[in-house]
Amino acid sequence: MNIEEKIELIQEGTLEIIDVDELKEKLEKEQPIAYTGYEPSGKIHLGHAVTIMKLKQLQKLGFKIKILLADYHAFLNGKGTVEEIAETAEYNKKCFQGLGLGEDTEYILGSSFQTGSEYTNDVYQLATLTTLKRAKRSMDQVSRHDDNPKVASVIYPIMQTVDMAALEVDVALGGMEQRKIQMLARENLPRIGKEAPVCIHTPLIHGLDGDDKMSSSKGNYIAVDDDEKTIKDKIKKSYCPKGEVEGNPIIEIAEHFVYPYHETLLIERPEKFGGNLELSKDELCTMFDNEELHPMDLKNAIAKYLIEFFRPAREFMAENYKDE
Repeated sequence: MNIEEKIELIQEGTLEIIDVDELKEKLEKEQPIAYTGYEPSGKIHLGHAVTIMKLKQLQKLGFKIKILLADYHAFLNGKGTVEEIAETAEYNKKCFQGLGLGEDTEYILGSSFQTGSEYTNDVYQLATLTTLKRAKRSMDQVSRHDDNPKVASVIYPIMQTVDMAALEVDVALGGMEQRKIQMLARENLPRIGKEAPVCIHTPLIHGLDGDDKMSSSKGNYIAVDDDEKTIKDKIKKSYCPKGEVEGNPIIEIAEHFVYPYHETLLIERPEKFGGNLELSKDELCTMFDNEELHPMDLKNAIAKYLIEFFRPAREFMAENYKDE
């Protein structure tokens, strides 16, 4: 596969790459490094899985994958005690392994390097270059809303920027909620003599309740290790308005987890309601938009698909992780 073919593949399922010409240069390296950081703060769900699937693709294309288990970031963001976060980080790591990332994936705790002198010096330098307004704005979609924000909320994006330099990443991958922080990194890292990474942004999935973002703190998610009954129950109760495609979490699940791997989705229904259908992405969206496909028929199909899609992750977790 040549570089142009790799670029085309990487672009699938992403919203933007900043920028493509720089990515071409990175792909000329023997083993470029791609990273994503995750706060150990709860269940690993479909929203996380979007980026994990992209990391798996990059891994197959020859990238070294580094996953930052950002324990200090989670602490700064009020996600629990240090001890609680450490336990969640181990659970998160097992989930990522269960989703099929290769054995050479490197999992790195933020606390393992974020107190070093060089790291701290870089944080101080960036603190002199970053306005309070810019730091606060960069956290809009990352942190919980707080009418009385702590100083931690403005340290967080500066640390995340330094993480990219400290881990020597070529590509920083994240959902669109990370965009403002990643743009801060691209602007300010060169100002302290560090190389800015290429940034790849993936879409956010709406919560099952129709909220703008799927989130473990809001409980509007499908976890990758949910059991079959839980998946069925959550999908059955989910927001899926008749005839509405945009902002519909069930349609989004089909777009991100069915059609990248299969040409069609099987819709099973009784003959009296039209019988079974095998629909492409365009056919699904058109039929649903025209109210020719009932939401419950779509929900049943998606629930059945997700049960099988995440079966390897559930089985891996059952064998390799026990919550003490």
